[in-house]
Amino acid sequence: MRNITLFTALLIVNTFFLQGICDFEFKRRASKSTKILGFSWANCGKPDAPAVMKSLDLSPDPISIPGDLTASAAGSTTVALVAPLAVNVTLQKEVAGFWVKVPCVEEIGSCDYPDGCQLLDMLIPPGQDCPEPLHTYGIPCHCPFKAGVYSLPQSDFYLPDIDLPYWLTNGNYKVEGVLGSAGQELGCLKVAFSVHSK
Repeated sequence: MRNITLFTALLIVNTFFLQGICDFEFKRRASKSTKILGFSWANCGKPDAPAVMKSLDLSPDPISIPGDLTASAAGSTTVALVAPLAVNVTLQKEVAGFWVKVPCVEEIGSCDYPDGCQLLDMLIPPGQDCPEPLHTYGIPCHCPFKAGVYSLPQSDFYLPDIDLPYWLTNGNYKVEGVLGSAGQELGCLKVAFSVHSK
C-alpha cells in the first residue's frame, strides 16, 4: 500500500512521512472518509542531540484521505548520517484512558529497523531521481545525509485512498522515532494524532 508511514525519525520524515510511501500489504481497505486530526510533533532527544527537527507543518486539520495536504519541514544535523542508521519506532494507542504499546506487525507498529538507509534504497532505488518536491529543492533521499540544514518549503501533495492495517482503528495515537548509529542516539522525534473514519 501507499501509506503515510509511522516511520517518523527526524530528517527521514521529509522522505517518508511527507511523501507517504511505504510498500506493505494489509487486509483492510481504508474508508473513503478517513481523517487525521490534531497532528502535533516535538523533538524528544537530548538537548545536544546532533539531529533535530526545526519545523514540521501540515495542513489542513483534519487531513482527509484521500485528499490534499500542504506540508513544509526543516531539520538539521551536525554530523553526517551514514549507514547503518538505526530507527526505533514506538507506537502507542489510547485504550480506555491508558496508552498501550502497539506491537510490530508486518513491519508496522513498534518496530526496530536496523538500517533506515536500506529502507530508503528499497523505496527509492539508488540511481533513481528523488521524488518531487525533494528533487526540486535538492533534498537527498539516500544516505549519506551530509551535516547541514535541510528545508522543504511549503509544498502541496495529494494523498490517495490507502490501505490501512486492520488494527489501525479510530482513536488517539502517539509515535516516537529514535535515530541512532553505532549505539549512539542521534535524535528523537515524537508525533501525536487521531484517526477517525466512517
